[in-house]
Amino acid sequence: MIPQTRWMDRKFNFEFPIGHFPIIVDRLLGTPARLEELTRGASAVILTKRRGDAWSMQEHAGHLIDLEELHNWRIDDYIANAEMLRGWDPANSKTYEANHNARPIGEILDQFRRGRKEFVGRLINYDERVLSRSALHPRLKIQMRLVDMAFFVAEHDDHHLARMRGLM
Repeated sequence: MIPQTRWMDRKFNFEFPIGHFPIIVDRLLGTPARLEELTRGASAVILTKRRGDAWSMQEHAGHLIDLEELHNWRIDDYIANAEMLRGWDPANSKTYEANHNARPIGEILDQFRRGRKEFVGRLINYDERVLSRSALHPRLKIQMRLVDMAFFVAEHDDHHLARMRGLM
């Protein structure tokens, strides 16, 4: 199996047309179902098993919840015409402190589905003018439109789903 590229090593090129937005929205809306399918039938032992310091499947799922707040804040940044998007916590403290392994997986799945519905519900209210607004991404050091940020979130979702599948 080809080893998965680390998220922090990923590079992005956001030169796609705004017309890709409906496809991106579909990916974002599909993540909760894909997450549910991936975890369905897995025992708590499998879902919470860690390999060294690496997150368990359940911690990866919880991490997606933990970032929904940041995604919504970044929408606020675009609406406010901010020059730079809010940064993230590179230590992922929220995920480590949340103790996602102590929670039932159903609770995590439900919370993620609700958070993602809210995030996408906000995104789909904006027209092409707002989706085209641009701000500097603090880590990547590149301009990112709101539509690009939505794509970035979908890619991040897929990154963690692939990591989880690798843990199966």
